[in-house]
Amino acid sequence: MGLSERIWAALTAMVKLEDKVSRQAEALKAQQEKIENLTGRVIRLEAQFELLTAAAMVRKLR
Repeated sequence: MGLSERIWAALTAMVKLEDKVSRQAEALKAQQEKIENLTGRVIRLEAQFELLTAAAMVRKLR
């Protein structure tokens, strides 16, 4: 009886671990999407900053 209980406990632990890994993978995927969205926003902000800086330089030269 002890061996079957240990096997059952090991199988239960494996199922729980698989569930945790699946949840972590989903969380990681969501985080990656957020990072990609933020990266796009930063790129757009950098472009706007460069355009505004260039416009300020042109006005300064006039």
